[in-house]
Order: sequence, then C-alpha cells, then structure tokens
Amino acid sequence: MTFEVWLMIGILATTFALLVFTKLPPAAVFLGALTLTITFRLAPLEASLKGFSNPGVLTIGALFMVAAGMYSTGAITMISEKLIGRPKTLLTAQARILPPVAFGSAFLNNTPLVAMMIPVIRDLAKSCRLPATRLYIPLSYSSILGGTCTLIGTATNLVVAGMVLDTLKRGGENLPPMREIAMFDLAWVGVPITVAGILFIMLTSRWLLPDSREVETDRSVRRLFGAEFRVRGGSSLVGRSLADTGLLDSPDFELTALTDQFDKEKAAAPETVLEANDVLRFSTVSDALPDLWRFEGLESNIESGRLGKERYRHILVEAAFSRRSSFVGREIGTVDPDSPYKANVIAASRGGRPLPGQMRGAVVQAGDIVVAEVDSEFFYENRNETEFSMTRRITEEHIQRRDKAAGATLITVAMVVVVSMGWMSMLNAALLASGLLILSGCLPLKRAGASIDFSTLVVIASAIGIESAVSATGLSSIIARGLGAIGGDNPMIALIAIFVGCIIMDTLITNVASAAFMYPIALVLASSLGVSFMPFAVTLMVGASCSFISPMGYQTNLMVYGPGKYGFIDYVKIGVPLTVLVGIITVILTPIVFPF
Repeated sequence: MTFEVWLMIGILATTFALLVFTKLPPAAVFLGALTLTITFRLAPLEASLKGFSNPGVLTIGALFMVAAGMYSTGAITMISEKLIGRPKTLLTAQARILPPVAFGSAFLNNTPLVAMMIPVIRDLAKSCRLPATRLYIPLSYSSILGGTCTLIGTATNLVVAGMVLDTLKRGGENLPPMREIAMFDLAWVGVPITVAGILFIMLTSRWLLPDSREVETDRSVRRLFGAEFRVRGGSSLVGRSLADTGLLDSPDFELTALTDQFDKEKAAAPETVLEANDVLRFSTVSDALPDLWRFEGLESNIESGRLGKERYRHILVEAAFSRRSSFVGREIGTVDPDSPYKANVIAASRGGRPLPGQMRGAVVQAGDIVVAEVDSEFFYENRNETEFSMTRRITEEHIQRRDKAAGATLITVAMVVVVSMGWMSMLNAALLASGLLILSGCLPLKRAGASIDFSTLVVIASAIGIESAVSATGLSSIIARGLGAIGGDNPMIALIAIFVGCIIMDTLITNVASAAFMYPIALVLASSLGVSFMPFAVTLMVGASCSFISPMGYQTNLMVYGPGKYGFIDYVKIGVPLTVLVGIITVILTPIVFPF
C-alpha cells in the first residue's frame, strides 16, 4: 500500500478515536479530518469541498426550515397528538412512533420525516418524562428500515436500480442473469427486515441506549414561581381530564390549586375534567414556565388588556422590581393607564418562593420577580431600567400559530407530492416550500435562519469530502478487492461478503457512494459464479442502506446525533447487533425469494 493509503487510514482511525473517547464537538472533529486530507492533498481540492455545495446537504438545510414551519404553526404537533397521544411508557411511545415512520419512509424521503419528528420527540420526551436518547436513534433507524421496503424508499435503492438498467442497456456476453428491479421487489425482504428491526429496537433499546433522564435537583435550592393560567374557551383542553393533559406528570412544576370561573375550588385530581375559564395554579421552576406558556389551551390569568391578541408575536421575559418602581405597593393585577408597559403576568416569586394565595391580589414589593408575556417593544420601553433592576428574555421560542397549521401542512404535502411524482428535485421543492412558508407567515424569517442546524450540515459536508479522499487514495478499491477474494466460489459466502463490504464502506463513506463502489464487485462475483445477479442487487440495496453502526453512515443518523447528545459508541452498541440481525435475515431470505 502507498504512503497516501496509510495516511488515510491514520486520519480515519484518529477521527473515530476522537469521536469515541473525547467529548469534542463532532463538527470540529470532522472539519479537522477534512482539513488534514486537504493539507496532505489526498484528493483534489474541488472534490474535498464538494460536500459544501452538495445538493443533499443543501436539501437538509432547507428541510430544517420546512420542519420549523410545521412546528411553529403547530401542524406537526397536532398530527402527532392524534397518532401518538401521551404514552405513559417508553415501549408505548416507540410502538406509536416507529411503525408509522417506517411506513412513511417506504414511500417518502425519510430526511424530511425525521426533520419534522425531531422537535415532536423533544417535546414528547419532556412532557411525558421519557428518555429522548431512547427515541432519537430509534427514529432514525426505523426510517432507514422502512426505506428498504420499496424501490423509492431511499436514494441508494434508486442508484442501484439505475445501474442495473444501465448494465442491461449496455449488454455483454459475460453478464449474469438479471432484470429490471420493480417497485415492490424489495418488499419481500424489506418488510421482514423492518418488522424484525423495529421489534429488536423496542425490546433492547432500554439496555443498549443511554438514559437521558436528568437527576432531579433538590427543589428547595431552586427558585420557585407561583404561576396562574386560565383554560381558554373552545380550546382542546376543555372536556379533558387532568390525567389526559399531562399537567400532573412534570418533575419541574406542580399543580397546587384548581378553581372554576367563579373562584370555587375544584379537586386537582387526575379524573377532574377541565372546563372553560378554569384557573390552574402551579408551583414551578423558571425553566418550565416556557412550556406552560406555550401549552395549547392555556393563557395568562392576569391580562393587561393592552397587549395585542397576536400571541405568536409575543415573548417571555423575567423582570425584578426595583426599589424605585412605581409598581411597588400596588396589586399585581392592577394596571396603570399611564404606564408604557404592556404585559400579561403569568408567574411571580418572592425570596425564591411562590407568592401565597392568588397572584392577582398580591401586593408588589421591591425585589419581587415576575415572568410576563410582553411584545417586542418591552426592552425599548425599559431601556433606562427605572422600573426593573433586572430583565432578561427567557426563551427564543414562541407560541405556535395554529391558525396557519392548515397552510403549512398543505405546502409540505405539496412538496412531498411533486418530489414523489418526479416533477421536481428534492432540493428545488424544499427551497420552494421553505420560501412559501416564510411568505405565507407560517415561518418568521428570523426563526427560519435559527432553525438550521449548521453543525449537522458541517458534519455531513465534511464526511462527503473525506469520502473523496478515501476514494482518491485507493483505500476503497483495496477493501473492495479484498472482499471479492473472500467470496471465492460459494454464492452464499459471496453474498455475505457483499453485505459486509457495504457495511464497512458505509462506515467509511456515504451510503450512496458505498452502493456505487460495491456494485461492480457484486456484478463480477455473480458473473464469475454463473448465478443470478438479483440476490446480489437486493443484498447490495439493503446493505448500503442499513447504516446503523456509525453516525456518518446515513444522514438521518447525523440529524439526531446532536439533539440526542450521543457519543459514537452509542451507535455502535445498538447498531452492531441490529446490523447482524438484518444481515442474517437478508442473506437467508434473499436467495429464497430471488434464487441463484
């Protein structure tokens, strides 16, 4: 082997070691590895940087905005509430999430599906007290498994099918028996793989994936607020029991009192049914206030009457009353018509504890801290800081604009349809969809930019550049020749070698590139053995698509890498046995369905 090959092996080994044994950001590790390949000129500069102009990378960036539009309007939340509900256990949550995602991935591009489900899982894990780390990787894996069921399930399938067509058109004397791959040819193998894979994930993830539940801090050392919210008439909360809403399950807030619109006490019991204008009183830490504020159906019980009704434009702030404040000595619920401030107070704290009794009648003292819903003019009005000794914005998130949910859903469905029908590329459709979401008011421009996870894009773009170096140095060809030699004269061993080769190449380069590299090897093996190429083609599609062992193997793995705060080893622990399971089923079942 040449010096360049050994150098490339060293760079890859160092990259994996840093990912496994350090807590360095993946974006920094991958960008550093790419920098080394450029420095030592292991590939042409244009090839090394091609990931940063790759349509797939740009598509993922656009899809982040589409997902943000669906989330900010509440569209994806409303859909998930119908399909997923409020599962009480991890197993129930996985049973409601993974099969629908796998089914959707069989007919739709799995990248937008995963992009839209990431915030849903984040909120679900928080509200239902479930470990998000045992949902993010299963989300990615189920989307990958579902893609093996049809020809259009993944780009890898389409690439292999296209190469088969090219081979048939080119013809030749030494070609093995082969035919065009039909839409549902893969289903005979893909469906059993998907069912077995999802069952494996559901049964083993609690041991093979880390638990993300944080240790609850002693509440006595955390500042507690007393918060009051009113049930909005006509909202989805009306007619639901407290147990069904999830308002009794959070470790960060506690429902301390419930009264009706006439201020009559009601039992804060799980079976109690909420009615319009019921008032819920909570004891809560400040970190949980944004979740309560955004909770569909809840609104501030203390409204100034001067704040606009467009709640999706409002923000949440924390403010401490100064000694010179004109509010000191007055009740929180009163409004000074001469005051420039427009705010709906939702919570208050004194000395780190909730105010006693109802918040509306509490008299303000210097040093009291309130959390209020305000408009964007609040900070300008308080620029001289005479009323408040401290102000800070609590969250960057806003109230979901559910009146735009139908429009966002229509735009997203149209994006999927035009791509599925082949009328437009995924990148073109995603860019148009994100633009329409912004122009229609479904997604504010500022939020669109903030929704893009640039660290994930850097990792994917760098991985594509590193793949160029692996190819240019000849390392990929060496691996492919070695696997060809292992195949020998036994069709089953050759089939296993092709599957193992795809898995190895998935770890080193992208899944599509893996299929492209392994295709000629599989073709030569089938021809030399004098057997049908169909079992090799199907095995190639499955092996190149099922990238479970490495976060770099598939773009959806990289998309959940950051949100789940995973380490490289987390993918290895669950990915290796899942890959073995998929490999066994593929190698056994494929020759039965598609005989040699």
